[in-house]
Amino acid sequence: MDSELIPGGVKRCSTRTFFLWTLPWIALLTWGLVSAFLCLWKGLNQTNMSNYFAFALWIVFDLSVIALGAGAFFTGFLTYIIGLKELKNIINATVIIGFICYSGAVAMLGIDIGQPIRGWFIFWHVNVHSMLAEVSFCITCYLGVLTIEYLPLILENRQADKIPALHLFSHNLHHIMAIFAATGTFLSFFHQGSLGGMYGVMYARPFAFREGFYVWPSTFFLFILSAIAAGPSFTILCTKLAEKITRKRLVPENAFQTLAKISGWLLSTYIVLKIIDTICWVYGVVPRAGLTFMDFYKEGPYGVWLLVLEIIIFGVIPAIILMTPSARKSEGWLITGCLMNCTGIVLNRFIFTIVSLAIPVMPFDKFVSYLPTWQEWGVSLALIGYGVLIFSLSYRYLPVFPKERELNPVT
Repeated sequence: MDSELIPGGVKRCSTRTFFLWTLPWIALLTWGLVSAFLCLWKGLNQTNMSNYFAFALWIVFDLSVIALGAGAFFTGFLTYIIGLKELKNIINATVIIGFICYSGAVAMLGIDIGQPIRGWFIFWHVNVHSMLAEVSFCITCYLGVLTIEYLPLILENRQADKIPALHLFSHNLHHIMAIFAATGTFLSFFHQGSLGGMYGVMYARPFAFREGFYVWPSTFFLFILSAIAAGPSFTILCTKLAEKITRKRLVPENAFQTLAKISGWLLSTYIVLKIIDTICWVYGVVPRAGLTFMDFYKEGPYGVWLLVLEIIIFGVIPAIILMTPSARKSEGWLITGCLMNCTGIVLNRFIFTIVSLAIPVMPFDKFVSYLPTWQEWGVSLALIGYGVLIFSLSYRYLPVFPKERELNPVT
């Protein structure tokens, strides 16, 4: 029965091998479910979050996967709106990755708010002045868009496609996919920006506060740019990892090169603007707050090295790698550049979420450290187990990669 669900013309491992492959990811997901149950049953006292750290590990993971999942809307925009046809060979993978990232993020937010049964309050009793309200609305709507984009792929399963009504429905969805790609771009543009804007308007936190254009702080635009720079790199990493595990070529090299080139140029633009933003912050916001640059780095483990790590090591270097044709054509350098790019964005979200809250803002304040509990780690890492399972099941039973048969003829 399992073999009848596998797409025709491709080769997959045995059912037993596939089952063994899923066991560690099921275990990771189970750990997360147990952790989530404890948090919902006993409350957020299962975490080390406090009045100081209302945003903690979950939000770091949440912001990170939302940024890394930006490859879905941006690749969809490049494919259906701009018309880069070579990306059609990888668009299915980006949709799956985006669906995993956003559904996982929404699930983590359900645990974070403590009472998910009241999650609908966000929409019914909305605070129209809150950036987080707009973020919640856009993320939820975009998850719906991703579900619609994922649906035709599910319906292309060999058995489902035999049902005439489902086949026709799937075929018609493909014809209007550009509409959903445009909708997803619109929704993602604003929630990515508002996530950054939320930190930028925290005038009581000089470490995060930024000036900007009209009502939008500079972090609004930097979060958008960093997300669309990292998203394609994360897509490349996931697809390359799938190729290594399956020992197959799944996507033509021109699709990787196009995404890597775009990612590199966007990252370089982001880094230039990030450096300008940092300089303006050092000589503008900081002195007006009655502080000096080193006041933010005199306590705790977060020294100036963190700034160098984010901008130079995981910013400038991967940008150079991905912009250099000879470097990105080398698989080793390509993977290194993409990995460093994604690491830099995760580090950026960590700095804004954790470091901003840890640094004292008043003379009588002190540096406050934060260490997540095992329940917090469980909920966060469950996203990895969930993601690997969804991607593995999709690859096994759905025609994710259109060129797989051509690149790997069955002998």
